[in-house]
Amino acid sequence: MKKTLALLLACISIATSSHAQAKYKSYQDSIAAEAAKLEVWTNVPEVVAGNFINDAPSDAIILYNGKDFSAFHGRDGKKIGWKIDPDGALTDVKGAGDLITNQSFGDCQLHVEFRTPANVKGAGQSRGNSGVYLMGLYEIQVLDSYKNPTYSNGQAAAVYKQHIPLVNASREPGNWQAYDIIFKAPLFKEDGSLTSPATVTLLHNGVLVQNNVKLLGPTDWVTKPVYKKHPATLPLFFQDHGDDGNPISYRNIWIRPL
Repeated sequence: MKKTLALLLACISIATSSHAQAKYKSYQDSIAAEAAKLEVWTNVPEVVAGNFINDAPSDAIILYNGKDFSAFHGRDGKKIGWKIDPDGALTDVKGAGDLITNQSFGDCQLHVEFRTPANVKGAGQSRGNSGVYLMGLYEIQVLDSYKNPTYSNGQAAAVYKQHIPLVNASREPGNWQAYDIIFKAPLFKEDGSLTSPATVTLLHNGVLVQNNVKLLGPTDWVTKPVYKKHPATLPLFFQDHGDDGNPISYRNIWIRPL
Protein backbone atom coordinates (compact mmCIF):
# COMPACT_ATOMS: atom_id res chain seq x y z
CA MET A 1 0.00 0.00 0.00
CA LYS A 2 2.82 2.38 0.93
CA LYS A 3 4.59 1.65 -2.36
CA THR A 4 1.38 2.24 -4.29
CA LEU A 5 0.78 5.55 -2.50
CA ALA A 6 4.35 6.67 -3.09
CA LEU A 7 4.07 5.79 -6.77
CA LEU A 8 0.77 7.68 -7.03
CA LEU A 9 2.28 10.78 -5.37
CA ALA A 10 5.29 10.61 -7.69
CA CYS A 11 3.02 10.47 -10.74
CA ILE A 12 1.02 13.46 -9.46
CA SER A 13 4.26 15.39 -8.87
CA ILE A 14 5.52 14.67 -12.39
CA ALA A 15 2.18 15.64 -13.93
CA THR A 16 2.08 18.88 -11.93
CA SER A 17 5.66 19.72 -12.90
CA SER A 18 4.98 19.00 -16.58
CA HIS A 19 1.89 21.18 -16.49
CA ALA A 20 3.83 24.05 -14.87
CA GLN A 21 6.60 23.77 -17.46
CA ALA A 22 4.09 23.75 -20.33
CA LYS A 23 2.32 26.77 -18.85
CA TYR A 24 5.61 28.68 -18.47
CA LYS A 25 6.64 27.85 -22.07
CA SER A 26 3.27 29.09 -23.29
CA TYR A 27 3.84 32.32 -21.35
CA GLN A 28 7.34 32.74 -22.86
CA ASP A 29 5.98 32.12 -26.36
CA SER A 30 3.25 34.71 -25.89
CA ILE A 31 5.76 37.33 -24.70
CA ALA A 32 8.07 36.56 -27.64
CA ALA A 33 5.12 36.88 -30.03
CA GLU A 34 4.24 40.31 -28.60
CA ALA A 35 7.89 41.44 -28.83
CA ALA A 36 8.08 40.31 -32.47
CA LYS A 37 5.23 42.66 -33.37
CA LEU A 38 7.58 45.61 -32.77
CA GLU A 39 10.36 44.23 -35.01
CA VAL A 40 10.96 45.80 -38.43
CA TRP A 41 12.74 43.53 -40.92
CA THR A 42 12.47 45.81 -43.97
CA ASN A 43 14.49 48.95 -44.84
CA VAL A 44 17.78 47.16 -44.24
CA PRO A 45 20.53 49.84 -43.94
CA GLU A 46 23.27 50.00 -46.57
CA VAL A 47 26.75 48.99 -45.39
CA VAL A 48 29.19 51.92 -45.11
CA ALA A 49 32.81 51.92 -43.80
CA GLY A 50 33.82 54.59 -41.29
CA ASN A 51 36.47 55.70 -38.81
CA PHE A 52 36.52 57.61 -35.52
CA ILE A 53 38.49 60.00 -33.32
CA ASN A 54 38.69 58.86 -29.70
CA ASP A 55 40.42 61.68 -27.79
CA ALA A 56 38.36 63.17 -24.95
CA PRO A 57 37.88 66.98 -24.88
CA SER A 58 39.44 68.87 -21.97
CA ASP A 59 36.08 69.42 -20.27
CA ALA A 60 34.87 65.81 -20.53
CA ILE A 61 34.07 63.64 -17.52
CA ILE A 62 36.02 60.39 -17.89
CA LEU A 63 33.72 57.52 -16.97
CA TYR A 64 36.16 54.73 -17.82
CA ASN A 65 39.89 55.14 -18.38
CA GLY A 66 40.99 51.50 -18.46
CA LYS A 67 41.94 51.35 -14.78
CA ASP A 68 38.99 51.06 -12.38
CA PHE A 69 35.22 51.06 -11.82
CA SER A 70 35.18 54.20 -9.67
CA ALA A 71 32.54 55.92 -11.85
CA PHE A 72 30.12 52.99 -11.64
CA HIS A 73 28.11 50.77 -9.33
CA GLY A 74 26.10 47.57 -9.72
CA ARG A 75 22.32 47.30 -9.74
CA ASP A 76 20.46 46.93 -6.43
CA GLY A 77 23.65 47.21 -4.39
CA LYS A 78 25.25 44.17 -6.03
CA LYS A 79 29.00 44.03 -6.53
CA ILE A 80 30.21 44.90 -10.04
CA GLY A 81 30.77 41.64 -11.89
CA TRP A 82 32.48 43.03 -14.99
CA LYS A 83 36.24 42.48 -15.39
CA ILE A 84 39.14 44.64 -16.51
CA ASP A 85 41.26 42.83 -19.11
CA PRO A 86 45.07 43.18 -19.31
CA ASP A 87 44.63 45.58 -22.27
CA GLY A 88 42.36 47.78 -20.16
CA ALA A 89 39.11 46.71 -21.82
CA LEU A 90 36.06 46.60 -19.58
CA THR A 91 34.44 43.24 -20.35
CA ASP A 92 31.03 41.87 -19.46
CA VAL A 93 30.73 38.51 -17.75
CA LYS A 94 27.49 36.52 -18.00
CA GLY A 95 25.38 37.39 -14.99
CA ALA A 96 27.58 40.39 -14.12
CA GLY A 97 24.62 42.76 -14.07
CA ASP A 98 24.23 46.20 -15.60
CA LEU A 99 27.00 48.76 -15.13
CA ILE A 100 25.45 51.99 -13.80
CA THR A 101 27.07 55.44 -13.50
CA ASN A 102 27.30 57.03 -10.06
CA GLN A 103 26.51 60.43 -11.55
CA SER A 104 23.25 61.43 -13.19
CA PHE A 105 23.04 63.09 -16.60
CA GLY A 106 20.47 64.67 -18.89
CA ASP A 107 21.43 66.54 -22.07
CA CYS A 108 24.89 65.28 -23.03
CA GLN A 109 27.55 64.36 -25.55
CA LEU A 110 28.63 60.78 -24.92
CA HIS A 111 31.55 58.87 -26.45
CA VAL A 112 31.62 55.08 -26.10
CA GLU A 113 33.97 52.55 -27.67
CA PHE A 114 32.98 48.89 -27.80
CA ARG A 115 34.23 45.59 -29.19
CA THR A 116 32.14 42.56 -30.06
CA PRO A 117 33.78 39.10 -29.70
CA ALA A 118 36.25 38.08 -32.42
CA ASN A 119 35.20 34.48 -31.89
CA VAL A 120 31.71 34.64 -33.36
CA LYS A 121 29.01 32.59 -31.67
CA GLY A 122 25.28 32.72 -32.15
CA ALA A 123 23.32 34.84 -34.59
CA GLY A 124 20.90 37.72 -34.66
CA GLN A 125 20.26 39.21 -31.23
CA SER A 126 22.49 36.60 -29.55
CA ARG A 127 25.72 37.94 -31.07
CA GLY A 128 27.60 40.54 -29.00
CA ASN A 129 24.44 42.09 -27.58
CA SER A 130 24.51 44.99 -25.13
CA GLY A 131 23.08 48.49 -24.96
CA VAL A 132 23.83 52.05 -23.91
CA TYR A 133 20.87 53.25 -21.85
CA LEU A 134 20.73 57.05 -21.76
CA MET A 135 19.14 58.16 -18.48
CA GLY A 136 18.73 54.43 -17.84
CA LEU A 137 15.66 54.53 -20.09
CA TYR A 138 16.52 55.16 -23.74
CA GLU A 139 18.58 52.42 -25.42
CA ILE A 140 21.10 52.73 -28.21
CA GLN A 141 21.56 49.15 -29.34
CA VAL A 142 25.02 47.58 -29.22
CA LEU A 143 25.30 44.45 -31.37
CA ASP A 144 27.58 42.62 -33.78
CA SER A 145 25.83 43.70 -36.98
CA TYR A 146 28.62 42.73 -39.37
CA LYS A 147 26.97 40.32 -41.84
CA ASN A 148 24.53 39.36 -39.11
CA PRO A 149 20.89 39.76 -40.22
CA THR A 150 18.34 40.73 -37.59
CA TYR A 151 15.37 43.08 -37.43
CA SER A 152 16.45 46.50 -38.69
CA ASN A 153 15.26 48.46 -35.65
CA GLY A 154 17.27 46.14 -33.41
CA GLN A 155 20.65 46.17 -35.15
CA ALA A 156 23.73 48.10 -34.02
CA ALA A 157 23.17 51.87 -33.69
CA ALA A 158 19.38 51.54 -33.69
CA VAL A 159 17.34 53.42 -31.14
CA TYR A 160 16.02 50.07 -30.03
CA LYS A 161 12.72 49.23 -31.71
CA GLN A 162 12.17 52.89 -32.56
CA HIS A 163 14.61 54.18 -35.20
CA ILE A 164 16.54 52.22 -37.83
CA PRO A 165 20.08 53.53 -38.47
CA LEU A 166 20.57 55.38 -41.77
CA VAL A 167 23.41 53.01 -42.73
CA ASN A 168 25.24 50.04 -41.22
CA ALA A 169 28.75 51.25 -40.27
CA SER A 170 29.66 48.09 -38.30
CA ARG A 171 33.20 46.74 -38.37
CA GLU A 172 34.25 43.11 -38.38
CA PRO A 173 33.97 41.29 -35.03
CA GLY A 174 36.97 41.82 -32.76
CA ASN A 175 37.59 45.41 -33.93
CA TRP A 176 36.99 48.45 -31.75
CA GLN A 177 34.08 50.66 -32.77
CA ALA A 178 32.75 53.97 -31.48
CA TYR A 179 29.47 55.70 -30.81
CA ASP A 180 29.34 59.49 -30.50
CA ILE A 181 25.94 60.41 -29.13
CA ILE A 182 24.30 63.81 -28.77
CA PHE A 183 21.29 63.39 -26.49
CA LYS A 184 18.64 65.89 -25.47
CA ALA A 185 16.44 64.79 -22.58
CA PRO A 186 12.66 65.08 -22.73
CA LEU A 187 10.87 67.96 -21.01
CA PHE A 188 7.66 67.58 -19.00
CA LYS A 189 5.02 69.94 -17.63
CA GLU A 190 4.12 70.02 -13.94
CA ASP A 191 1.10 67.81 -14.60
CA GLY A 192 3.37 65.14 -16.14
CA SER A 193 2.41 65.72 -19.75
CA LEU A 194 5.16 65.88 -22.37
CA THR A 195 6.46 69.28 -23.49
CA SER A 196 9.11 67.95 -25.90
CA PRO A 197 10.41 64.42 -26.58
CA ALA A 198 13.99 63.22 -26.17
CA THR A 199 16.15 63.44 -29.29
CA VAL A 200 19.27 61.59 -30.39
CA THR A 201 21.96 62.25 -32.95
CA LEU A 202 24.42 59.37 -33.34
CA LEU A 203 27.65 58.82 -35.25
CA HIS A 204 28.79 55.21 -35.57
CA ASN A 205 32.49 55.04 -36.37
CA GLY A 206 32.27 58.67 -37.50
CA VAL A 207 29.30 58.06 -39.81
CA LEU A 208 25.97 59.80 -39.12
CA VAL A 209 23.39 57.08 -38.51
CA GLN A 210 20.72 58.85 -36.41
CA ASN A 211 19.98 62.47 -37.35
CA ASN A 212 18.24 64.29 -34.50
CA VAL A 213 15.52 61.64 -34.25
CA LYS A 214 12.63 62.07 -31.81
CA LEU A 215 12.28 59.24 -29.32
CA LEU A 216 8.81 57.81 -28.82
CA GLY A 217 9.43 57.10 -25.14
CA PRO A 218 11.56 54.79 -22.97
CA THR A 219 12.83 51.57 -24.53
CA ASP A 220 10.80 48.42 -24.06
CA TRP A 221 11.28 44.97 -25.58
CA VAL A 222 7.62 43.99 -25.67
CA THR A 223 5.32 47.02 -25.41
CA LYS A 224 5.13 50.29 -27.32
CA PRO A 225 7.04 53.18 -25.69
CA VAL A 226 5.08 55.64 -23.55
CA TYR A 227 6.51 58.72 -21.81
CA LYS A 228 6.09 59.12 -18.07
CA LYS A 229 7.46 62.12 -16.22
CA HIS A 230 10.90 61.52 -14.68
CA PRO A 231 13.75 63.62 -13.22
CA ALA A 232 15.76 65.94 -15.50
CA THR A 233 18.91 63.87 -14.87
CA LEU A 234 19.35 60.14 -14.25
CA PRO A 235 22.27 57.65 -14.30
CA LEU A 236 23.07 55.95 -17.59
CA PHE A 237 24.00 52.29 -17.77
CA PHE A 238 25.63 49.66 -19.95
CA GLN A 239 23.58 46.52 -20.35
CA ASP A 240 24.57 43.03 -19.31
CA HIS A 241 22.50 41.15 -21.89
CA GLY A 242 23.57 37.80 -20.50
CA ASP A 243 24.63 36.09 -23.74
CA ASP A 244 26.73 33.02 -23.03
CA GLY A 245 30.15 33.08 -24.72
CA ASN A 246 29.59 36.51 -26.31
CA PRO A 247 31.25 38.97 -23.93
CA ILE A 248 31.02 42.60 -25.03
CA SER A 249 33.89 44.96 -24.12
CA TYR A 250 34.03 48.73 -23.61
CA ARG A 251 36.82 51.30 -23.31
CA ASN A 252 37.43 55.07 -23.46
CA ILE A 253 34.02 56.19 -22.17
CA TRP A 254 33.60 59.93 -21.62
CA ILE A 255 30.71 62.35 -21.37
CA ARG A 256 30.09 66.11 -21.58
CA PRO A 257 26.92 67.41 -19.88
CA LEU A 258 25.32 70.01 -22.14
